[in-house]
Amino acid sequence: MLRVTFNKSHRGTTQRVTYLCTKIICSNHSTLCNKTARRQNYEEYGKQTQGQHLQDGFLNPLKNGRFGWYVPPSRNYGMLVVRILRGALKLRYIVLGGAIGGGVSLSKKYEEWKDGLPDMKWLEDVLPQGEKWSNFSKKLMEVGGVMKDVVQIDPKLKELSEEKIAEWKIWFDNRLDDAIEAADYQGNNASIIESKDDIKSKASVSALGLSNDDSRKKYENLQSQVETLQTEIMNVQIKYQKELEKMERENRELRQQYLILKTNKKTTVKKIKKSLIDMYSEVLDELSGYDTSYSMADHLPRVVVVGDQSSGKTSVLESIAKARIFPRGSGEMMTRAPVKVTLAEGPYHVAQFRDSDREYDLNKESDLSELRREVELRMRASVRGGKTVSNEVISMTVKGPGLQRMVLVDLPGIISTMTVDMAADTKDSIHQMTKHYMSNPNAIILCIQDGSVDAERSNVTDLVMQCDPLGRRTIFVLTKVDLAEELADPDRIRKILSGKLFPMKALGYYAVVTGRGRKDDSIDAIRQYEEDFFKNSKLFHRRGVIMPHQVTSRNLSLAVSDRFWKMVRETIEQQADAFKATRFNLETEWKNNFPRLRESGRDELFDKAKGEILDEVVTLSQISAKKWEEALNEKLWDKLSNYVFENIYLPAAQSDSFNTMVDIKLRQWAEQALPAKSVEAGWEALQNEFIHLMEKAKKSPDHDDIFDNLKAAVVDEAIRRHSWEDKAIDMLRVIQLNTLEDRFVHDKTEWDQAVKFLETSVKSKLAHTEETLNEMLGPGQFTRITHWKSLTEDQSKRRYVKTELDKVLKNDDKHLPTLSYDELTTVRKNLQRDGIEVDTDYIRQTWFPVYRRHFLKQALHRANDCRKAYYLYSQQGAECEISCSDVVLFWRIQQVIKVTSNALRQQVINREARRLDKEIKEVLDEFSDDEEKKAQLLTGKRVTLAEELIKVRHIQEKLEEFINSLNQEK
Repeated sequence: MLRVTFNKSHRGTTQRVTYLCTKIICSNHSTLCNKTARRQNYEEYGKQTQGQHLQDGFLNPLKNGRFGWYVPPSRNYGMLVVRILRGALKLRYIVLGGAIGGGVSLSKKYEEWKDGLPDMKWLEDVLPQGEKWSNFSKKLMEVGGVMKDVVQIDPKLKELSEEKIAEWKIWFDNRLDDAIEAADYQGNNASIIESKDDIKSKASVSALGLSNDDSRKKYENLQSQVETLQTEIMNVQIKYQKELEKMERENRELRQQYLILKTNKKTTVKKIKKSLIDMYSEVLDELSGYDTSYSMADHLPRVVVVGDQSSGKTSVLESIAKARIFPRGSGEMMTRAPVKVTLAEGPYHVAQFRDSDREYDLNKESDLSELRREVELRMRASVRGGKTVSNEVISMTVKGPGLQRMVLVDLPGIISTMTVDMAADTKDSIHQMTKHYMSNPNAIILCIQDGSVDAERSNVTDLVMQCDPLGRRTIFVLTKVDLAEELADPDRIRKILSGKLFPMKALGYYAVVTGRGRKDDSIDAIRQYEEDFFKNSKLFHRRGVIMPHQVTSRNLSLAVSDRFWKMVRETIEQQADAFKATRFNLETEWKNNFPRLRESGRDELFDKAKGEILDEVVTLSQISAKKWEEALNEKLWDKLSNYVFENIYLPAAQSDSFNTMVDIKLRQWAEQALPAKSVEAGWEALQNEFIHLMEKAKKSPDHDDIFDNLKAAVVDEAIRRHSWEDKAIDMLRVIQLNTLEDRFVHDKTEWDQAVKFLETSVKSKLAHTEETLNEMLGPGQFTRITHWKSLTEDQSKRRYVKTELDKVLKNDDKHLPTLSYDELTTVRKNLQRDGIEVDTDYIRQTWFPVYRRHFLKQALHRANDCRKAYYLYSQQGAECEISCSDVVLFWRIQQVIKVTSNALRQQVINREARRLDKEIKEVLDEFSDDEEKKAQLLTGKRVTLAEELIKVRHIQEKLEEFINSLNQEK
């Protein structure tokens, strides 16, 4: 409330200021001062001043019932000043009064709220603070210690509570682990759980309705689908496992290279010193692929084990190797291919194939079983084309303590009678193979004879006598002498071992025992049995009959090894000189034929061709978008033009409602055939561009035509495997349907392009039709005169028929595509009048190209008329005076070709070119592992001469290395 104090001499001024203050307060507190309250104040004021006049010119609030001013005439100037002061004071007090009133009101509300809060001073007395609180906590801990000593908990309750707590802890831990495991399983294998639940639900439904045939069929179908999927998954896993192994191998090589570059040090590869027999075996392996006929080069010694089937030759070899390394069968032919066994001394008794890194521990029965299984699998894999035996050599190395160093070749046993499951040429094949190996003049023939059968039944001795009649390289071995002692005449056995029974001659005669007829016997057991037999046998204890060195497998192996190395030392120098001369001749021939080229084998040439093919694939991705669209547009129209004319344009032209028929035909086309045809066009365009790049590469000056066959085969195989993605067809269908819905040409430029497209297409069809007519009607008069040609009888008839048909079209310029019965009859009668007999089918055959040419010429005239009719079309639309529906149709087809080519271009660049690149790489990888394929595709004198020179050089180097090592051993 604003308080203003004045003295009595200013009574009127006091009354006026009171009024103004009241008015200010009422303006700020309208809820307290309303119009009625103000009037009451004014009425009281009126009673006090009743009957008095305002002498000083102040306000009389009750005059005329409203607020007003009464100013005496003598006070006009003074009232003007008062009015100015009143306005200034009013503005000032409005602002001041509002601020003061608002502040007073807010202060009052705060005091009321504060008075309403409860008194919280009692908490300060209850809760201790500072030192009081620390003293209180210490006392509380002391009380707890005292209570622990005073109050004792029952031990049973304590044990029970501890057990419960332990059980609850275990239960909680288990639930927590289960929850974590379930969460992980659900997060990682949600799809698997879902698939399992689906399969279980389907299986349960099928199980409930097994009596129902439909349910049983559904269950069987489901089961077959699952099996098919499992097979596909296995194939994919095998494929990607191979890729993974290949990548891991490449990764290891790259890592090694990286470490070498990182350390920047020269690393020397530590060569493992090979034994003499290993070096010699490698030379034989190289020669087996170079000269399979032993005609000129491969005259190096090896021990050839020959004998009749089931004579025990394989057992002799196993006894020498001290391990049962070959598969066995009772009376069945088990040796189906030559097996080259290289024996060498070593600290461990192990076996290893030449083309494998795995070592088989021959002291373990499990490894022995796997080794025999692998030998059998390799033998069966070598037999192809229904044959029983094979010439492919299986090479393996056996090392162990006490083994004699030598190379033995185990051959299939010679048979006298073939069974029904053998090939027709099995007997002759075995004979030829045996002669082939024994014909080597330096081969040691280990002739195996079964001592338990009559000597006259032997087939091998005759073959041995043919190849080595003087016996200079033959060692005779009599097996199964333990059975011979019981069955045969002892004197006869003595004659065999003394060389007096057979007419064949040999370097030595030996008797061995290679088993007791038990398949499971070990080599140690067999050797122990052999030694016991020869110690106790009466046959071998008479003086002067048989020398002790002629018995046991141990003596045999020593004798064979000694003879083997003797022949090696006698012949190795001659073989090295022969290969040196061969190498010189081949190098001279290469320099004469290819003086500027380096000799490159098939592997090197293949790698070079592979690089060129991959470079051309990279060039495919660099083709511009414009060129792709041009190629795709051309290929699309080439694919679609015939359908557009024959199935859309011509049928619609025959109907009364051209546009309606066109809409129906176009929609059917876009929903059915158009997407697939478009994809086919895109794939052919991709092939053409890639083949074009390959042809372009042939014209380069650096092109080597030796790669042409290989490149063509790789591209053909990759193209054969490639298939466009299926989802592209659905995507194109949507785009094409939306494009064909537009029926209005938007601007003059598109109109001109459509007219040009129509004219070009019609002219192309018209030219094709003219060619057909020329073939039917024959050459014209000028051509007949200048080229001395004449018309055939059929061509003459066609000309008469065409003349009559031209008359029909001349009479009716808008004739339908088919002839009526009356028209056919009229044409026939007119021709008969001219002496020409033809049937209705003949007339129809001639009518088709004649009408086609007539229709296409009319279409060209309409296109020419519509060339400048765009503005009429844009204003009148389908009701245009000039019928330009042909132009609109070809504009719509042109638009759909544009959007299709654009979509195909993106598909080619983003997906198909990369997929083709991947397939080409896969084909190249497959061809790189196929030696037969490379030999078939990389041919010519340059290749064969380089291959032979590389092999001879390699063998000659290995021979020299072996000779150096052999001389050092001496």
